[in-house]
Amino acid sequence: MTKVISVCIPKGGVGKTTTAVNLAASLAVAEKKTLLIDVDPFGASAIALGFTPDKIKASLSEIFAFTHSIKSAIHKTDLEYLDFVPSNIYNVNMHEKFIQNLENRLVIKNALKDIEGFYEYIIIDCPPTLKGISTNALVASDSILIPIKSGHFSLEAVDRLISYFEWLKDVSNPNLKIEGIVLTMYEKDSKVTKISERELKMKYSNYLLETVIPNTNLLNEATFYGKPLCLFKLNSEGAEAI
Repeated sequence: MTKVISVCIPKGGVGKTTTAVNLAASLAVAEKKTLLIDVDPFGASAIALGFTPDKIKASLSEIFAFTHSIKSAIHKTDLEYLDFVPSNIYNVNMHEKFIQNLENRLVIKNALKDIEGFYEYIIIDCPPTLKGISTNALVASDSILIPIKSGHFSLEAVDRLISYFEWLKDVSNPNLKIEGIVLTMYEKDSKVTKISERELKMKYSNYLLETVIPNTNLLNEATFYGKPLCLFKLNSEGAEAI
């Protein structure tokens, strides 16, 4: 049975794409058949996996335009057990057409029926917004993984997401769950980290994961080489955390 997890938070700069890419890669290293879907129009997941526009045959934009099935948009990666669907929304015309089709919340959910049961995990990298494509992703998901960098604005973003999660359960996806909240760019001795952890434990202790992703330049460095960290430096602290 396939488990669909959206990596989502309405806040940029918290390591969302890094978490999604490296989580998917780590599952693949563990020989779990995994599909990573990039639904962020900026296409950062493709960059992190070394995909350039000339390597992309079809993408999310074609799925939303109903000209291609999700099967035709699946790309192989350097990992045997990891496949990838890019967003590839790289010009204004494509973006406008893409936006027009977002009213239909079921596009991704219906698309995934074509590959039902083929993957053990499907990880969806969402943009730093809640409506539109993120709603589409959450309607298709079993759970949400929430990456958060310590700080006041990130805590507010978690509050907004939890409220939206409760609303979405009522109107579209009653089975949606929260996989957990994971602290990223973690600096153990930082005062901001301690305050953030305290606030999260007070409000969301049931969701806060024990695993933290340390603040390491290796995660950013791996992106420059178009590789997840487990392929760039397997025995690093960041790779082991994820």
